Amino acid sequence: MTNLDNRLPPSSATSLRAGNGEPLLLLHGGTSSWHCWEAVAPLLFDDHDVFAPTMAGHAGMPDLPRPYTISAAVDWLEKTMDEAGFETAHIAGNSLGGWLGMELVRRGRARSLIALSPAGAWSTTETRVPRIFRVMHNQLRFGEPLLPLVMRSPMLRRTLLRTVCEHGDRITAEQAVLAGRNALQCTALDDFPAVIATEYEPYGMLDTPVLIAWSEKDRIIPAERYAAGWRRYAPSATWRTLPDVGHVPMYDDPELVARTILEWTAQAAATRTAS
Repeated sequence: MTNLDNRLPPSSATSLRAGNGEPLLLLHGGTSSWHCWEAVAPLLFDDHDVFAPTMAGHAGMPDLPRPYTISAAVDWLEKTMDEAGFETAHIAGNSLGGWLGMELVRRGRARSLIALSPAGAWSTTETRVPRIFRVMHNQLRFGEPLLPLVMRSPMLRRTLLRTVCEHGDRITAEQAVLAGRNALQCTALDDFPAVIATEYEPYGMLDTPVLIAWSEKDRIIPAERYAAGWRRYAPSATWRTLPDVGHVPMYDDPELVARTILEWTAQAAATRTAS
């Protein structure tokens, strides 16, 4: 994976903003940062004013008031949208980002939403997902000094990142190391079990076009275990399966993700114009 556009900010930046067209907000998943969109975003610049922030409590960003809550995270996102000049925007979010995107739909801030393997809509007794993140965090904490060495090998990247993506060898060693270090800086992780244990209202039938695109080989939130909750919570959503990609499909197939986003935003824009 290489930088496809010289408008990408440096790796030290806390957000990405580039492109022209209708506003598009890109939301990363829990423990990640805006960098997970690096290979996707340039494919969107010709059609959208793209804004991808690193969210509060992630990758060294300041904390929200603790404990971390979905409501507070969405408040922060609304403020961030206001500062970016986005009254409304198309939204694409992965995992936690998909869940937060649905909450922005609820608040009337979305022109459309593409939720990529969204977190949420699960039982308040869910323990499997927090356990996976805790195990990965502990492994990273003990192995962090060796990350630059082991991530040099495409074969080891594919093996070590298998929980997160299907083709870890497709990202560079530098990107793999950055993803690991970002995860170690995620202070919001400690509050994820409590976030899951909170009751959330279903979304019901929505006027906003919502596409739920689930990764075929998602090992963190597999569709066969978790999609049923979203079908109940968002019965008006359109569904699609993204082939041969893992939980973070932007790493596995950025062209597929970009195409999925562009098709959905174009359809939503055309429908809004026609009405």
